[in-house]
Amino acid sequence: MPARSHYRRVTDELRDAIERGVYPPGSLLPGEHEIGAAHGVSRATVQNAIKVLRGEGLVHPRRGRAGAGGGTYVRAIPQIRRRAVTRYRQGAREANAARGAFDTEIRSQGMVPRSDVLVAVVDAPERVAELLGTRQVVRRERRMYADDIPVQLAPSYIPASIAEGTVLEQADTGPGGMLSRLAELGYPQSRFTESVRVRRATRDEQEFLDLADDAPVMEIWHTGWTAAGLPVEVTVHAVPAYGWVLDYEWDDE
Repeated sequence: MPARSHYRRVTDELRDAIERGVYPPGSLLPGEHEIGAAHGVSRATVQNAIKVLRGEGLVHPRRGRAGAGGGTYVRAIPQIRRRAVTRYRQGAREANAARGAFDTEIRSQGMVPRSDVLVAVVDAPERVAELLGTRQVVRRERRMYADDIPVQLAPSYIPASIAEGTVLEQADTGPGGMLSRLAELGYPQSRFTESVRVRRATRDEQEFLDLADDAPVMEIWHTGWTAAGLPVEVTVHAVPAYGWVLDYEWDDE
């Protein structure tokens, strides 16, 4: 059997064990020698298998430090499900005074959400300016966490003519988040469009999301439209490709 097949087999078996909960979130994997003995392979083969799982975001190395051991640990939180259709409904966004769709979504999966927000009036990136039909925007730069684990970068862009001088320039926009405040300002959104692609992570994304050099992200371009067809908000989500599941649903007309 070729050596390449050995590490593929070990990779598949370790991945399966993680997904079945044999090694639950946050747990320490056995040492490389122990895994090698259990699977009848060399330490080098185990290292190659773990490298693949690291690239997939399933495990990460941790150096020993005071009060904590080193080794390879399983991802600390389960995959996050993003329910693309239902997450933007008013009832979901505002449930239990949630600060928007992300807040509700993370809490519904048993984790604690947190968002660090920086707000500024800026010139929009070219594609955002084309979508919104304006260059000057209020950018809400969000770094988002689940149980204090970084899980998403999501800058939102709103035309400055709508957002400047309003609550949308505050870090905390209140229950329902940005979409509820836009509705109160006279710009309720009735249609959403999204496009998704998988790409290489930027350096900032690698550092914030703690990604391996070759780990991809999913980039979700989200645009919100009023009933009159006016685009009033663009958000560019970047999430670890192996850490999220995107759920879509629709009726067959």
